[in-house]
Amino acid sequence: MRKQVVSGICALALMFGLLMSTGLDTKASDNRPMLDGSYLTNETESTGTGTSITRGENLQIGYSKIRKVGSGVIYAGGTTIGQHTCESVKIAVIVERAKWEDDEWEFVDTWEKENTNADLVSTSKKLEVEGGWYYRVKCYHSADGDVSDSLTNGLYVGDPSDITPPVESGNSL
Repeated sequence: MRKQVVSGICALALMFGLLMSTGLDTKASDNRPMLDGSYLTNETESTGTGTSITRGENLQIGYSKIRKVGSGVIYAGGTTIGQHTCESVKIAVIVERAKWEDDEWEFVDTWEKENTNADLVSTSKKLEVEGGWYYRVKCYHSADGDVSDSLTNGLYVGDPSDITPPVESGNSL
C-alpha cells in the first residue's frame, strides 16, 4: 500500500511539473530586435548556416559571413560545400542594409561564384559602406541542383564620427 501512495505522489508531482512548465511563456534571452530573420546587433561578426536545405546527395552545407573590419568597412562572403566532387558548386552573395526603424532590408551589393568539378566554392569581398546602418549577408548555395540559403545577423556599422579613438596609456588630457 505504501508503494502505491509513493508512486501516486510521484506521478502527481510529475504531472504538476509538466503542467507548470507548459504554461510558461518562452522569450528570447535578451529581447534583441529582429528584422526578417536577422537580429540587429552591435557585434563585430556574424556567421549564418544553411537553413531550409533541399539537400539530396550533393549539397552538404552552406555558410554566410559578415565581419566589421573598421569604420565604414565590412568583410562579406560565404562558402558552399558539396558532399563530393560535383559538376557545379555555386554561391550567390547578397549584402543588405537597414536602419533600426525599417520594416525591410535594402539591397547594397551582390556577386556570385561557381566552381566546376569541385566540392567547394568560397568568395568574399571587403566593402566600404555608409555608417549608421545595420548590414547583413544572405547567401544562396547550390551543388548539382541541391539548394540552400543562409543568413547572418545584422551588424551595426557606425559613422566614423561616432568612434572615439582610444587614449594611449601614459598620455594625460
